[in-house]
Amino acid sequence: MPIRQLPDQLINQIAAGEVVERPASVVKELLENSLDAGAQRVEIELEGGGVRLIRVRDDGCGIPRDELELALSRHATSKIASLDDLQRVASLGFRGEALPSIASVSRLALSSRAAGADAAWQLAPAAHGAGHQLRPAAQPAGTLVEVRDLFFNVPARRKFLRTERTEFGHVEQLIKRLALGRFEVEFRLAHNGRQLARWPAAGGAEQRLRRLRDVCGAAFVEAAFELSREAAGLSLGGWIAQPTFSRSQADMQHFYVNGRAVRDRLIAHAVKQAYGDVLYHGRQPAFVLYLNLDPALVDANVHPAKSEVRFRDGRLVHDFIYRTLHEALAEIRPAAAGESATEAAAVDAQPAPAATGGAFAPRAGFGPQAAMPLAAAGGGGAIGASGGFPRRGEVGESGADYVALSTAFASAAAAPVAASEAGEAPPLGYALAQLHGVYVLAQNAVGLVLVDMHAAHERITYERLKRAYDAGELRHQPLLVPLAVAVSGREAECAERHREFFAELGFEVDRSGPEQLRLRQIPAILQGADVEQLLRDVLADLLSYGDSGRLRAAIDEILSTMACHGSVRANRQLSVAEMNALLRDMERTERSGQCNHGRPTWTQLSLAELDRLFLRGR
Repeated sequence: MPIRQLPDQLINQIAAGEVVERPASVVKELLENSLDAGAQRVEIELEGGGVRLIRVRDDGCGIPRDELELALSRHATSKIASLDDLQRVASLGFRGEALPSIASVSRLALSSRAAGADAAWQLAPAAHGAGHQLRPAAQPAGTLVEVRDLFFNVPARRKFLRTERTEFGHVEQLIKRLALGRFEVEFRLAHNGRQLARWPAAGGAEQRLRRLRDVCGAAFVEAAFELSREAAGLSLGGWIAQPTFSRSQADMQHFYVNGRAVRDRLIAHAVKQAYGDVLYHGRQPAFVLYLNLDPALVDANVHPAKSEVRFRDGRLVHDFIYRTLHEALAEIRPAAAGESATEAAAVDAQPAPAATGGAFAPRAGFGPQAAMPLAAAGGGGAIGASGGFPRRGEVGESGADYVALSTAFASAAAAPVAASEAGEAPPLGYALAQLHGVYVLAQNAVGLVLVDMHAAHERITYERLKRAYDAGELRHQPLLVPLAVAVSGREAECAERHREFFAELGFEVDRSGPEQLRLRQIPAILQGADVEQLLRDVLADLLSYGDSGRLRAAIDEILSTMACHGSVRANRQLSVAEMNALLRDMERTERSGQCNHGRPTWTQLSLAELDRLFLRGR
C-alpha cells in the first residue's frame, strides 16, 4: 500500500481515540477549557449518562467570533505560543486537540460571547451534515458547548460504553475531582433534567471544609487533619486521614500538581512509604493533597489525557512528600480534652480489624499537638524508665537474645502521673480498671477511653527501638566473608552513588568491578535474611524512584517483631499506677493511635454516646 496523507476527519478520529474514551473524557476536556478561561461558575447538563447530550456552560472570557472556527481546528490553542510556554505550562489544557477530536465523533455545537462583545455567535453542524455553520446566538458572556450523540459515527467505540448509570458515575467522580482542585469555582451538575449537585464557590476555610465534606463524605472530614509545609521551592498542603480511617481500595486518594489532578507512580510510592508502618495490611490511605512548584520543574506533556507528570528532580519531590507526610503522621497522637473537633471516624464497608474485634474506630481527637513535640517522645515515660533501650552490644547478632523492653512495670508505681494544665484530665484520662486482662478502661473529660494494652505498648516499644537503631545503639555485623553480588553496570553505578545512603542504614557496599558489588557489613538484626535479594530490590527502587524504603522496611519489620515479643502480654495484671504510666507514654509516643500492624490502639465513647446507649434524656 502506498504512503498517503490521511484525511483530516480520520486524523481527528484517531486523536479522539487517545483523548475521548467515554462521556467523562469529553466532560474533562470541556471543563478544563472552562477553567483555563477563568470561569467562576460552570454548569454541566447530561442526558443518557452523557451519551445523548453533554452541555457545559461557563462564564469565562469567551471566544471572539473570528476565532470560533479556528477553535475547531487541530493544534489551535490560545494557551501556548512557543517551546518556552510548553516547558512552563500552567494551564490544564494546551494541545489544541480536544474540540476537533470531540467534534469528529459527535455532533458538536459551540456558542460563545467574548468579554465586552455586543453579541454571541454559534458554530453549529451544517444542515446537510458536513462541516459547521456560523450564526448569531443569544447568551450571556462565556461559552456553551453542546455535544450530542457521542460516537454516532464510530459504532465500534459506542459498543464499549457501559450502562447509563455507570457512565454518569464516571462523570460525577470526575467533576468531584475537579471541584476539589478549584475551590473558588462554583459547579452545578444536572442529569436527565434534574439538578443533582451544586457546589458553591468556597472562599473561606469553613466553605472549603463544606465542599470537602460534600465530595469525600463527613467521615473523611472527621478523620482528617490539615497540613501545610514549604521547603526547597516546593509546597505541600491539604488533608490526610488518620491511618485508622483506611480504605479497601485507593478510591479516596486525590493528588494535585499545580492544580492538575494526577496519578503518578513516584507520588504514590512516596505516600505509601510515609504510611509504611501505620496501616493495616492491604489497606489504602485517604488524602486530598496539593503540591505546588515552579511549572518549569514539572512536565505535564507526557500523557494524552494529561493524567501523569514527570518531575525534573524526582528524588527531591519524592523525599519532600515522604518526609512531610511521615512527620505529620508521627505527630498524630491523643489530643488534649476539648481539642477534639469531631465524633467517631467511620470506616468504609470493610473496616480494618481492630485489636478488640469491635466496631469502634479511634476518634478524631488526634492531631499535631504543640504541647507534645517530637522531643518529648524521646524523653521516655514511666514505662521502662529504669531500662528503656538496650545499650550498644546488648542485642545479639540475630536479635534472638533480645531482652523484652519496658515490661518491668515495677518502676511505674513510683512514677508521677502527669496531669494537664489547669488541673484537667490528660488526653487519655486516668485509669479506672482492667478488663479481662486485655483492655485498660480510663476516664477523661470527654467520657470513657478503652485501650488495647498490648497494641499500645507494642507501638511504644517499637518507636523506642527505632530511635535506638537510629542512634547507633543496635549493633552492625561485619561479614566474615564479604558477599559478592553480580549486577548490571547501571546498578553498580547506582550503588556507588548511594554509598552514604546504604551506610546510614548499617550496610557497607563497595563496587569491586564494572558489574560487581561487595557487601561487607549488614545490621546485626538482618543476619539470616536474604540480603542479596534485598540489595537487588533496593537498587531497583533507587533506579526507578531515586529512593528506596526496602532496607529500612526490612529493619523495621524485625524491630516490630522484637517489639511485639517485648511488650506486655494479655492477661498480665497491671496496677492502676502501671495503667496510668501506659496512658502517659501513649500521649508522648509518635503514631500511638495504631500498633505496628496498623490496628487501632484505643477508642473513646463520649458521654453523649453512652447516654444514647442507655436512652438517657429521652
